[in-house]
Amino acid sequence: MYEIAVKQEQYKTYILSDETAMSRLEVVPERGGIVTRWQLQGQEIFYLDSERFTQPDLSVRGGIPILFPICGNLADNRYIHLGKEYTLKQHGFARELPWEITDRVTNDLASLTVELNSNDRTREVYPFDFNVQFTYQLKGDTLEIKQRYENRSTSPMPFSTGFHPYFLVYDKSKLAVEIPGDRYQEKGSQELHHFDGVFDFNQDEIDVAFRNLTSKSARVTDKSRQLQLTVTWDDNYSTLVFWTVKGKDFYCLEPWTGPRNALNTGENLITLEPGAHLETFVRIAANFL
Repeated sequence: MYEIAVKQEQYKTYILSDETAMSRLEVVPERGGIVTRWQLQGQEIFYLDSERFTQPDLSVRGGIPILFPICGNLADNRYIHLGKEYTLKQHGFARELPWEITDRVTNDLASLTVELNSNDRTREVYPFDFNVQFTYQLKGDTLEIKQRYENRSTSPMPFSTGFHPYFLVYDKSKLAVEIPGDRYQEKGSQELHHFDGVFDFNQDEIDVAFRNLTSKSARVTDKSRQLQLTVTWDDNYSTLVFWTVKGKDFYCLEPWTGPRNALNTGENLITLEPGAHLETFVRIAANFL
């Protein structure tokens, strides 16, 4: 049985549920269209800094923040388009703006569609007209995020997009990480490092990007929780980022369509012609072993 309920706290929250699978997802459209919580069989899948979430002037640490129209940061937070310089903060603006509900479905799955349209605020930092739609689909142990990006401008629209899921973990030494790549770059460096499948979680921070991916999925097994998470994406995604901070109960496994600074370098940058659109997806499956 699939249901969508609504609760009003600081923000209106939409609760998608698959009662048979004991799966429950929470989405907060007005706080960046974000998924804040996923419970499966009574277990939390995501980490959320609840105190930070209540402060609108701070970015959310937790759930699945949306990255658009850039992933990561630009050099000096700046880029030039048609001779004019613009300033765009890390990960873009989609995670900071209110999204609107456009559709709800409870037949054969629980599905919620939210959308973001360009406005005066976005055009100040990103001079394009666009429509972005995300459809969160919950069924059993799987969350699928279908996306549609449309260029409503009269000129080609360049962008990157991605996700920043914060997965809950209590003992990182019990994580087994399977990433489809054997080379990574650390944030702020162009040097390539070999990856043997093991991270040193005694470091203060791990922030690395994998390129030249050999498959379209990655898996992390948390042996302490007997939980296996598989993240899958399509051909539009070129980069996978792994990030964690020592002393914090999360790790992030982030599929990006392009690397940091792509709006300046053009590397793996998606460009939509006027009137064109792109459809893509990311899927997360959770299994208890």
